[in-house]
Amino acid sequence: MKFPAIELVDRYTIALVKHQRTNGANQAELDFYAEQMQEFDIPAIQGVVDQLVYVHNKIWDMEDDFKKRRVDGASLEEIGQKALDIRDLNNFRVQYKNRVAELVGCSVREIKQNHSSE
Repeated sequence: MKFPAIELVDRYTIALVKHQRTNGANQAELDFYAEQMQEFDIPAIQGVVDQLVYVHNKIWDMEDDFKKRRVDGASLEEIGQKALDIRDLNNFRVQYKNRVAELVGCSVREIKQNHSSE
């Protein structure tokens, strides 16, 4: 199975965060992606990988907090703000994924368009 660089690195970093937060419950998943990552010059992309891990950790924290607040009866304003914050982090995620593609010479890029009603 072959993934574009942007998807492979993203899935690897998600699996890494999950592995760290679940005490290794997803070892097979992490190993699967880590094996495929061997085709890349890891030192060349390590900084971007670290940024993706950071973003995924922030998203994990925010989504966890979001779930707790829903249970605790957060206001719609708080819920909306959390959703916007997660959206903003996902925009950074797309930028980092595309940076990986650039660094490894992959032509596949993720395109996100902002939709606005006029």
